[in-house]
Amino acid sequence: MKPLLLINFKTYRESTGKEAVKLAKLIDKLAKGKKADVMIAVETADIYPISNAVGIPILAQHIDPIEEGAHTGAILARDIVDNGAKGTLLNHSEKRMKFADLKKSIGIARKNGLKTVVCVDNVSYVRRVRRFGPDYIAIEPEELIGTGISISAAKPKLIQKAVAAAKGIPLLCGAGISNGEDVKKALELGASGVLVASAVVKAADQKAIILEMINALR
Repeated sequence: MKPLLLINFKTYRESTGKEAVKLAKLIDKLAKGKKADVMIAVETADIYPISNAVGIPILAQHIDPIEEGAHTGAILARDIVDNGAKGTLLNHSEKRMKFADLKKSIGIARKNGLKTVVCVDNVSYVRRVRRFGPDYIAIEPEELIGTGISISAAKPKLIQKAVAAAKGIPLLCGAGISNGEDVKKALELGASGVLVASAVVKAADQKAIILEMINALR
């Protein structure tokens, strides 16, 4: 399995609507021929236009634990598949889920052929989530998110413990990952890749930081 760079677009001005398509095209171009897998997680409304513009896998930022029916405002797994998504984030720190709902959403995603990346903030939750067989688990201590203080520098033992607790499920690490050195350190600690957002989306030179992170995933 190649190391993974997963870029979460969130809902920044720089990564929604027309800007989302523009950024996705840049990432798609830079990812070609590299020794790493690159995926993007985008706002639901942007899945369809981006899927028609790029070849890299697209993830939804969330799906709800529901199937077809009377669920106004919910995000349906089958619908994001039809619009071009290949997977979904679940339980991000900005979209926490009840444990029972998370379990159900993982099952629904699997039924619909979607990859799942489940976000957690501690090793105990890694142990609980691994039983449901997500494709990836991402460890992100909430206190480091958006700070520029890298988890790989500030909490190296947490990454090592989370890798051990995941027991073979690929572990990504996020929160404060800002440059290639942060990425390299994460891999040295046993992670299978990184989950980033503002470090790429809000960068003054998006191309440079994307290439730096991709090249660090060797």
